[in-house]
Amino acid sequence: MATVLPPPSKRQKTATATRAREQQDIDSIPDNLGSVRIQFHDHATGLSAGPPVSVPVADATVKNLELLLNKLQSHDDSQRIPYRFNLLLPQNTKPSRDDTTSAPDVPRDIYHSILHPGLLTTEDNINLSYTPQAVFRVKAVSRCSASISGHGEAILATQFSPATSSKMASGSGDMTARIWDCDTGTPMHTLKGHSGWVLAVSWSPDASTVATGSMDQTVRLWDSKTGKAIGNPMKGHTKWVNSLSWEPYHLQSPSNPRLASASKDATVRIWNTTLQRIDTVLSGHKGSVSCVKWGGLGFIYTASHDKTVKVWNADKGTLVHTLTSHAHWVNHLALSTDFALRTAYHDHSGAIPSSEEAKREKAKQRFEKAATSAGKITELLVTASDDATMFLWEPSRSTKPLARMLGHQKLVNHVTFSPDGLYIASAAFDNHVKLWNGRDGKFLHTLRGHVAPVYQCAFSPDSRLLVSGSKDTTLKVWDLRTAKLAMDLPGHQDEVYAVDWSPTDGSCVGSGGKDKAVRLWRH
Repeated sequence: MATVLPPPSKRQKTATATRAREQQDIDSIPDNLGSVRIQFHDHATGLSAGPPVSVPVADATVKNLELLLNKLQSHDDSQRIPYRFNLLLPQNTKPSRDDTTSAPDVPRDIYHSILHPGLLTTEDNINLSYTPQAVFRVKAVSRCSASISGHGEAILATQFSPATSSKMASGSGDMTARIWDCDTGTPMHTLKGHSGWVLAVSWSPDASTVATGSMDQTVRLWDSKTGKAIGNPMKGHTKWVNSLSWEPYHLQSPSNPRLASASKDATVRIWNTTLQRIDTVLSGHKGSVSCVKWGGLGFIYTASHDKTVKVWNADKGTLVHTLTSHAHWVNHLALSTDFALRTAYHDHSGAIPSSEEAKREKAKQRFEKAATSAGKITELLVTASDDATMFLWEPSRSTKPLARMLGHQKLVNHVTFSPDGLYIASAAFDNHVKLWNGRDGKFLHTLRGHVAPVYQCAFSPDSRLLVSGSKDTTLKVWDLRTAKLAMDLPGHQDEVYAVDWSPTDGSCVGSGGKDKAVRLWRH
């Protein structure tokens, strides 16, 4: 029989009431502080939006600041845009690489974020940098809508199509990849042909092709509509293929998309996917290349077990920089523009340009919007390593890291930028997910909840939620505004190796792991 708890004693009741009262006092804003002068600055251009405005401290909440900023920009109710605010401190307040430095976000109100901690007083002019948030809002997934068996071994990689949330590809230890219909929860195609574990799957930016990399040392291409193999396996690597990355859509020459593959043989090969032959071999690493990313400025970034990160010129195939700061294997890297490069011309509206030029132009605009900060196009890179640290880099400007990101107690397995580039999330073997500022690498929050190593994490397309998959068999969805657990998703029977959030509308999360089943999660 279940144990019945005794009713609370009088002392417990008074203690609870006192605690509740204190909590209310902490959250309230004193009403005798008068008003503050606030000047808004656009984060992308650095320009100010109108003159400084005097706002009563008691009313200076994020919701009211949003209304005020929309009013200053003459937006009516139908055009209202949600914003995220950051405090801009003058240079002499804190050391920084630019003339201004980002303080923590303003999540709720001016009093608790700026005045109470003593960063500024009511006498100072408060300069706030604003960034528009996604107009659409993704709901936290809360239930397992489908558990689809089919794979005969553990699932090692999952990725949604950039064009729709109803198609997902998965790669498995049973030597096959599969494409799933996420609307009906059924398998669409089984991609058979590899003779080793499928370690990497990657959709092309136009969603027409799926590339797979395997332990059989080959890369294969598949038609995503029919599931048929395109041509023959692309041979060249002498050890297994760890990672794949497509050339960004706005850089592709028409009808010849290129693909980069990273391998344990310490090389990266760039393939001409039309002729299915090697264009260039990037050799220089002394150990297994664990991750490759093709950036939107024409650089290829590679992370390796030789403790270095190398930056290559994609067209010439020459080495541009070697970034050496890590003291152990580099496991993973992410770009601040990853989301825009992955989705190319696809967005949440579903509108697809009609001509090839218009598609390329839209992809270029989306990349430039994602990469523009303070009027300059910058592509930031974050690297994660077995030495339990991460580094934030801006390789186009310097070979010195912008920030060393300390905090994890064990190796960092996976790292990713939010779609708006404002957050970095890192998953590590110390059971924690950590959140960092995507512009300057400053630590923001630790997301505690997993009880075993965390393997992967993925942001929702509106950058408001994060999902993480762990060895403890659960997925957890985190709310970034509060840095609290939004949803706990048990369901897998064993470790969860791979997780992805659909990039177009965010309606579906796909996960796979040791229990051989693909699970789809929806709101």
